[in-house]
Amino acid sequence: MANELRQSLPESRPLLERRKELRALDSALARLRDTVDGMPQAPRGGLLAFTGPAGMGKTALLTETRVRATAEGFTVLSGRGGEKEQELALHVVRQLVQPVLAPLDEEELRTFLGGWYDIVAAALGLVAMPSGHVPDPTGVRDGLDWVMTRLAVKKAPVVLILDDLHWADVQSLSWLASFAPRAVDLSMLIVVAYRPDELPREAASLQAPAADLGKRPFTLAPLSADAVARIVRDEVGEEAEDAFCEECREVTGGSPFEAVELAIRLGERKLKGTSEDLPAMRDLAAAVKGPGLIERLQGLGTTTVRFAYAAAVLGQAISPELASTIAAIGSTAAAEATEKLRAARILADGDGSRDSLEFVHPLIATTIYRSIGTSLREGMHNAAAEAVRAAGLGPAAAARHLLEVPCEGNAEAVTCLREAAREALHSGAPEAARRLLTRALQEPPLPEERAVLLHELASATFLIKPTATVAHLREALAEPDIEPELRAPMVYRLTQALAHTDRMAEAARVAAEEAQRTAHPRVRLRLQADHFNWSAFRTDEPDSSGRSRALALLADRLPGRGLEERYILGIRAWDAMMCGEPRQKVLAYAEEALRGGLSWTHENQGFEVPVSVALVFMYCDQPRRSEELFARGMAECESKGWRGSHLALGQALSGYIRYRRGCLAEAENLVREGLRIADRVEGAVPAQWFAVGILIQTLLARGRTLAARRLADKYGYGGDIPNAVIYPDPRTVYAELLLAEGRSDEAADLLSEVGEWLESREWRNPAWCTWQLGLASALSRSAPDRAVRHAQDAVKRARDFGAASVIGQALHARAEVTGGEAALDLHTEAVDHLQRSPAAYELARALVGHGAALARNGRLHDAADRLYQGLEGAVHCGAEGLAARARRELSAAGLRPLPLRYPQTDTLTAQERKAAERAAQGHPVGVVAKELHLTEQGVRQLLSSVYRKLGTDAAGLAEALKTSPRPRP
Repeated sequence: MANELRQSLPESRPLLERRKELRALDSALARLRDTVDGMPQAPRGGLLAFTGPAGMGKTALLTETRVRATAEGFTVLSGRGGEKEQELALHVVRQLVQPVLAPLDEEELRTFLGGWYDIVAAALGLVAMPSGHVPDPTGVRDGLDWVMTRLAVKKAPVVLILDDLHWADVQSLSWLASFAPRAVDLSMLIVVAYRPDELPREAASLQAPAADLGKRPFTLAPLSADAVARIVRDEVGEEAEDAFCEECREVTGGSPFEAVELAIRLGERKLKGTSEDLPAMRDLAAAVKGPGLIERLQGLGTTTVRFAYAAAVLGQAISPELASTIAAIGSTAAAEATEKLRAARILADGDGSRDSLEFVHPLIATTIYRSIGTSLREGMHNAAAEAVRAAGLGPAAAARHLLEVPCEGNAEAVTCLREAAREALHSGAPEAARRLLTRALQEPPLPEERAVLLHELASATFLIKPTATVAHLREALAEPDIEPELRAPMVYRLTQALAHTDRMAEAARVAAEEAQRTAHPRVRLRLQADHFNWSAFRTDEPDSSGRSRALALLADRLPGRGLEERYILGIRAWDAMMCGEPRQKVLAYAEEALRGGLSWTHENQGFEVPVSVALVFMYCDQPRRSEELFARGMAECESKGWRGSHLALGQALSGYIRYRRGCLAEAENLVREGLRIADRVEGAVPAQWFAVGILIQTLLARGRTLAARRLADKYGYGGDIPNAVIYPDPRTVYAELLLAEGRSDEAADLLSEVGEWLESREWRNPAWCTWQLGLASALSRSAPDRAVRHAQDAVKRARDFGAASVIGQALHARAEVTGGEAALDLHTEAVDHLQRSPAAYELARALVGHGAALARNGRLHDAADRLYQGLEGAVHCGAEGLAARARRELSAAGLRPLPLRYPQTDTLTAQERKAAERAAQGHPVGVVAKELHLTEQGVRQLLSSVYRKLGTDAAGLAEALKTSPRPRP
């Protein structure tokens, strides 16, 4: 079994010239102990890496790691990469975890994995055949993080040992590279060994220097002449001559593996190590690897050679029974061959049992495998695929052999490859599924299976290369006689892939054409919904008003009986909101769409419409309902393992709802988390656009203009924009940044462009885009009359829509550009509307603006009241810039700010207070998570609840805690 690491040296043989590495190992293990020299300490983990070319003794060091960790009583989990197992998704991770979790029955396993069962059980190979939704790679990695963290807590201290990391599968490498930095906060030491020149890019971060365990990695140097002499004399005797030992060092290059193998053979030949023994020594050295090894193998007989070939084809954890089947020899002959290969130090017992074999060293396995003729090697892989499948080892294990076999039109091979691809997809490995399905397509499949196979291939490539998805689906749709039940999801997936590659016009056209083509009423409705949806998200839609009219006519005829009808009603709600139709009408459509529910994870519907419907409530001043829908939708995504772009967008837009409510600290935390997720997900560019825009707006509201500028520059925000409609509108957000930087003329030009674009589409709701309010501010000095006209028009449009928050915001903007005594009534009305809305930040802005206007008009008593209210509101929203302006206005009016009143609340739970206190003291989230037995995401959500209850942010948390009473026992 691969989790048992072995070395070719006897256990009693000392590790020569590895003192530095062993000291580092002892130091790392000491960090895992609860006490050192009788003094208690907090156990800390980290990463320790040993590198060097083949044969440098990396495995011997890992074996010593196992010995020392076991002697300490630590839990040891281990795995090894295999040159022939790299196509097996999560092969190395499974080696680590399966020995611990595989013995559990289903009930115990479900208890241990909890909510992660449906996401990671298949990925870890703990269920026979996966079913249900396919998780995305990010969801599986998050699940693996949780599993390993839980193991680290329950089995602490834990030592993970990973050998031949350069041959690990890509999925295991990607997970390890992202998880390894967390080990420092766990009672877990990760020890790896690899050949640096062969390490894939997925593990490049493991080579970076780190301060946790000193210099990393440790590069193993060849042994000196003295060390090689010691190894030789241990076998042949102390009489071995210095010159002979020096020659041994020369021919082995100081490789510990070759030096030991050579010394053992010298001892077996009973050589004394004299000059007369040099020719024999050179012959023996040549037989350790390369052509000499193959010549030595062939001398063991044809049957033994075939058995060794079969073992090399199988790779790791070699079953003698499977090897004999592949070699086409009987059990007696296989037993004889095994003994010969053991005696020749080519094979050894694996996992401490004679029921399993492994090569003494990977160099031997590689040399033998590469010596097999092409035809024979392909035939053996074909036999291996059949034997592995017959032995019940699963389609993935069989399929990796089929990848080495020429295409023959074998229907059984196609079936096996498709089943293995399905397993890979449920393991969060779409790239592995793509390779398997591509190979199945080349076989080729039966003509009637071709369209289905192309659809499966397109689904596998969607997350990693949507442009390939488009090509595969176009090819599939060109196949004759496709069943309508298959054609509809194919067309949907095609339009989705086109939209995700910024080809909105093409996506809308494909849906419209297919809607005209189909004869099935429900399918037609579904495709019409897709057409309306993708058209609405086109920035270059030629006839937006015409599409809106057609959508309105269709929606008014639908009672919302089925999912297709509800999707159209949901799109109508969004469109009515964008056009600024009355708020109550918009809400009625949204409620009809939700009657019966809208799933965020429906495989053939997408989540764009459910998200749009949820946001309609935010724009209509019902953010709590919007938050409820988002919480439900994101929980649905997480439960299915969709933790990539779906979750990134959900987090960012949840932050947008908080921003609109004025909870700026919470908003920033949520949006940053969404951006963090988007940054680590390949192809999540749309989610990045949403997150960056919302974060810039939030930072500007908090008065952090420089931070907003750095963010915009980092992501190239404000340059080219995608062909898809993004909210908040990127150009409007960038204009807000320009205004904050004092670049009013540039902002005015940009906002004028936005206005022309929105007017052409008849999208006139200032609740969705505040371009008129920004333009009024930008023109207030250079063209005051135009500024007032824009503000007046914005007020009219806001009243037509009817949401108190946008009416108040528009009135505030109009008051600011009007000025003088005439503005005071507008300020009063703005505050009145905003006090009846959920927009706390906009209310604080309006209060400060009103107070400043009152002070300028000599009404200092009224000004003081408004400014103080605005100051308190700004502080509680986390708007430092606005709070600073309120203080300046108070100071300019000769007024002194009163002490702020932090909310006194006893609503904090004991867990919330504990998390808050640790955060206020500066403890990292990972440490708090471990103390409270939560995930890091759970701690962040807990802190968000605290900020909301106390009406403060991270900066004001310590002060708020001082005045907040402790929860009742």
